[in-house]
Amino acid sequence: MKAFSETNIGKKRSMNQDYVFSSTKPVGNLPNLFVVADGMGGHSAGEKASALGVNVLVNEIKKDKDLEPIKIIRHGIECANTEIIKEASSNEKLYGMGTTMVVATIVNNMLHVGNVGDSRLYIINNTIKQITRDHSLVEEMVRLGEISKEEAKHHPDKNKITRALGAEKSVIVDFFDVKLEEGATILMCSDGLTNMVDDIDIENIINLDSIELKEKGIRLIELANSNGGLDNIAIILIEPYKNEVKKC
Repeated sequence: MKAFSETNIGKKRSMNQDYVFSSTKPVGNLPNLFVVADGMGGHSAGEKASALGVNVLVNEIKKDKDLEPIKIIRHGIECANTEIIKEASSNEKLYGMGTTMVVATIVNNMLHVGNVGDSRLYIINNTIKQITRDHSLVEEMVRLGEISKEEAKHHPDKNKITRALGAEKSVIVDFFDVKLEEGATILMCSDGLTNMVDDIDIENIINLDSIELKEKGIRLIELANSNGGLDNIAIILIEPYKNEVKKC
């Protein structure tokens, strides 16, 4: 398995509110763990929310004795949500802070994903497929047939999300289980990438055979910035089967 992770402040923001965690080695009872969080809130609140959320999640997963990946991820996200609310209530400067979060682990050939908000997980295997569903106002409008996917890309409310850690005492998490095929690449990212780079351009970069995973990640960030870089950019790229020994 190979992985590359990076965050970038972008071209317009004064601080970086995105946060990532990437480990190809075991974290607690999970054989690997990958997390992208995109914080929100005034002053430094968004930066605090994303970092706090991810660190609490990782620490809870390290302690969790359960063996079921989805239960482990759910518990970690719920604890992160509780801590963000607790921290925000203790400091008026952090009032209203929150964060998106997408969490993934790969067990054998199964990808287990938990998602809250509009940070995304894609699988690219020649073609690109979005696995997570955005918890956003415009995504709800698309589902109801009120606007098209193309109209959603430029809608003035595209950044309004309907779920986040820190928003409510109980957090609703979407889960996805996907069987991975050989040759698949996983992309996890904040909307700082997907608002700036079309899916087809992401697909084309990931499918380049002539460059390594790190270079693909750098090119994605550079393209987002060259297209405007209006937000922080967070990405994790994973090649689950890279350098794996094939069984006879």
